[in-house]
Amino acid sequence: MTAPDLLIVENLVKRYDGILASDELSLTIRTGELHAIIGPNGAGKTTLIKQLTGEISSDGGSMSFDNRNLRRLTEAGRSRIGLARSFQITSLFQDFTALENVMLAVQAHKGHSFRFWKKAAENDALTHPALDILLQMGLETSKDRRVSSLSHGEQRQLEIAVALATRPRLLLLDEPMAGMSTEDSTELMATLRDLKNHYTILLIEHDMDVVFSLADRITVLVYGRAIATGTPEEIRNNADVRQAYLGEEG
Repeated sequence: MTAPDLLIVENLVKRYDGILASDELSLTIRTGELHAIIGPNGAGKTTLIKQLTGEISSDGGSMSFDNRNLRRLTEAGRSRIGLARSFQITSLFQDFTALENVMLAVQAHKGHSFRFWKKAAENDALTHPALDILLQMGLETSKDRRVSSLSHGEQRQLEIAVALATRPRLLLLDEPMAGMSTEDSTELMATLRDLKNHYTILLIEHDMDVVFSLADRITVLVYGRAIATGTPEEIRNNADVRQAYLGEEG
């Protein structure tokens, strides 16, 4: 039985000075799946993520998340209903510890002000869930280290931990493997394999080994338009994909 659709995008449009970054783009994300978005540079992958989170507006089309119209919600409103994004470029509080970064995200999700941070740092309601998330991401031994002292791979993992602290219903991952060593990539790939058992995930990633190993379904973007969606095997065997994305003929 096919899982219900959690996110439905229909005919989404975004123009920049007459150039279509999203060109009547349509796709669906099913509850519980890891859905990967691939495509050449400039295909519109990050533009799509920004439209979904509300970071940029759309010029046309519709986006529905669990039957709610996303275009009517602010960026903060979309976060509150369960969309969480990890960024292509690491965005963390460098002078805070790993634990403090996740605790801040837990605190923000609960709606508390950062003005009471000193008192909040002693609050078990914040520390316990933060520690659980760090354990899930394999960062428990680094909990008391400042972010600035963490490796690039550890910072990327911590960024996902911060996203998980918002208790997402859809986790948006924008090139989590970017800039990682082979060892770090292998570790994060194992973590993502575990996370897909607990979260619905939309993954943008250039590493095709990761994509074809982890994805339940893949959508291929070219010039802002989805040219194919299917299982990894279906995408491998799709002639349009091979010609447009892999550069093969016929």
